[in-house]
Amino acid sequence: MENQDWNTRVKKNTKNLALWTLAWVLSMAIATFGPEFLWEGESILTVTAIILNALLGVGLILANIRHLNSLDDLQKKIQLEGMAMALGVGVVGGLSYSLLDTTNIIMQDAEISFLVILMSLTYLVSVLLGQKRYK
Repeated sequence: MENQDWNTRVKKNTKNLALWTLAWVLSMAIATFGPEFLWEGESILTVTAIILNALLGVGLILANIRHLNSLDDLQKKIQLEGMAMALGVGVVGGLSYSLLDTTNIIMQDAEISFLVILMSLTYLVSVLLGQKRYK
């Protein structure tokens, strides 16, 4: 019975995390594209959208913590290793990318979106490899 309660709690926290993630991603899209396509640069609406995005981001972080706390020790280890790898690649890769920009080695400006994609893919691959390794 206890195992069933644990599974129910993990599923609930996973769904909750998915909803917070969806809300945050949608608010990011609204804050990004709203000034151009929805309200034609109206500053107060843009600031409101950015504040909403930040608040939903805090909710997302808290939902992620709840989700992690509901996992068993092996899943926590896999998640922690994936997050550590993503953080390391993000810091080292991001600073290297920034240096390439500031020293004019690359012609375009360093864009944060590339760093977010790199970190996301690193996290995804790390978790998948961790799942496979500890199977």
